[in-house]
Amino acid sequence: MAKVYLLLFVGLALLFVSGKFLVDSSVAISRRLKIPRMIIGLTVVAFGTSAPELLVSLQAAFSGYPEIVMGNVVGSNISNILLVLAITALIFPIPVPASSVKRDWPIMMAVSLLLYIFAMNGWISRLEGVIFVVLLGLYILYSVLRARSAKRVVEQEIDQGHMKWGVAGILLLVSIVGLAFGADLLVENAALVAEKMGMSKRVVSITMVAVGTSIPEVATSVIAALKKETDISVGNIIGSNIMNILSVLGFTSLVSPISVSTEIAGFDIPWMLGISLLFLLLMLPASRSRITRWEGSLMIVIYLVYIYFLF
Repeated sequence: MAKVYLLLFVGLALLFVSGKFLVDSSVAISRRLKIPRMIIGLTVVAFGTSAPELLVSLQAAFSGYPEIVMGNVVGSNISNILLVLAITALIFPIPVPASSVKRDWPIMMAVSLLLYIFAMNGWISRLEGVIFVVLLGLYILYSVLRARSAKRVVEQEIDQGHMKWGVAGILLLVSIVGLAFGADLLVENAALVAEKMGMSKRVVSITMVAVGTSIPEVATSVIAALKKETDISVGNIIGSNIMNILSVLGFTSLVSPISVSTEIAGFDIPWMLGISLLFLLLMLPASRSRITRWEGSLMIVIYLVYIYFLF
């Protein structure tokens, strides 16, 4: 059993390191090709940070573990709000841009409701996957046009513009292999943990797997909070949740239709929707347009309550 936990940890570590290398090398290559920074931030970086969830979900689909696919996405979206955002708020209160309340949150909620509707029949079909992918393209296009009209740059602090072609190419290949290998280790050993501990794969995926694939977001948000650069945190969390549904479930269901258990459709997704509504309440002007430390503490308590009912 110790070996299983070790391999599970190695899989998580590979996903974290490979995900970072994928973003760094992709940004370097994109800048070498003279792609505008704004476009890089909205496409390359966005896909790169969602790569762990995507690779894990694809591997789970190929391995015949649909509970891990859905649990990974739903669990990641829940932990992004109740853990990543909460931990960031505990370090430093998070300001809430007006655009996040008026534009970004409604898109996230609409996408989440669409997932709920699709999941009610017990499947995410290939046709529904196509719809997700089309919406993903429209969302990226909308984001690019909005960023241009606002004359602002949307990107993370990644300065890899001077990386040599050869180094960037090698890092890109290594990161892709690392992500694939890490995803395989994580999925297979998470399934073994579930079997050994008598837990369902759904519970393991919503807890261990989902939190594990959210580690890059946790690290990025904590570093930003320590630097008091928290103004992008809310937008990043909302964008990540949108990408998780549209890209991860979209592309995975194109490969293989995803079955949705009654527990996920009837319990976990409603929790995700409720937490999204709570997120809106915390962002409203009544809370002084800032997510405070006590609100961050409240979110962590709610997450613990959710885990309690999960088990």
